[in-house]
Order: sequence, then C-alpha cells, then structure tokens
Amino acid sequence: MASKGKKKKAEVVFLVCEESGDYNYTLRRKPGGEKLKLSKYCPRLRKHTIHTEKKK
Repeated sequence: MASKGKKKKAEVVFLVCEESGDYNYTLRRKPGGEKLKLSKYCPRLRKHTIHTEKKK
C-alpha cells in the first residue's frame, strides 16, 4: 500500500487594514505561500487602503 499524503486543509485568515488596524475581511486559504497584501475598502476610513493577511 502506498502511504497516503496528508492533505493541507484550508485555514481562516483575516485581512487587516494597515492604517486603522481593523479586521475587515476573512478568507479561507490553503497554508503556505506568501502573505497577501491587497488594496481593499476600509469602511471606517471610507477609502481603499492596503490590507495585509494575519492569522488569529
């Protein structure tokens, strides 16, 4: 029998606004790879800002 490879499960990560520090978005993402850095809308500041990935 061949050994079964362990499947990486998706994990929940948050997108945090760099300017206000608010947790505005959640994503389900496979582990590994680079941290996300996206331009997303921040409701508190009412404009688009850079959001970075952060685990809980």
